Amino acid sequence: MKLHGDLPDKIPLFPLPGALLLPRARLPLQIFEPRYLAMLEDTLKTSHRLIGMIQPRPGGDGQPELASIGCAGRVTGFSETDDGRYMITLTGISRFRLQREVSGFAPYLSGNVHWDGFERDRGVTELDAGFDRARFLTLLSRYFSAEELATDWDNLKEADDELLINSLSMLCPFEPEDKQALLEAPSLQTRRETLVTLMEFAVRGGGEEVLQ
Repeated sequence: MKLHGDLPDKIPLFPLPGALLLPRARLPLQIFEPRYLAMLEDTLKTSHRLIGMIQPRPGGDGQPELASIGCAGRVTGFSETDDGRYMITLTGISRFRLQREVSGFAPYLSGNVHWDGFERDRGVTELDAGFDRARFLTLLSRYFSAEELATDWDNLKEADDELLINSLSMLCPFEPEDKQALLEAPSLQTRRETLVTLMEFAVRGGGEEVLQ
């Protein structure tokens, strides 16, 4: 297996509609299907412990296709329940481009991937120089009200820019194609702008007026 730095060119794939993982963020998952239990067991035997989260979407012939870009996460925590399920945590490492799906004897999907173009994912925490936090939190409050969501506002207000924007991108109940747009955003600023657009759309749909 070839490596790109310390990243392999083949990883197991976990197609999960609406699930979004971003670099340096954490995604909790519950694993219970036999094929994904097998995937987890095999992943834990590797040195990289990576699983590629990727969006499935309807294909032209009715068969699901995989998005061209996903995000690989390293298994950084897991525990087993009494009924044989695993609660795992993936920590986002880097986005990837899917070159082709790989079939084999394993019951789960794998893919040949490359990591070029996503070097920023493996660097330092991103900053958003144009971020107006007060204005953003006002919109966020209206969005949460429209969607009837609750949150810990104290922790949100204290989170750094990247953690705040990426956590909300992952947690908010957007459609899978919107989640994919957030994933593919080339910078933190672009992701924040996309997130604002999605929240404004939801607020307007709920009859709220957005602050101009």
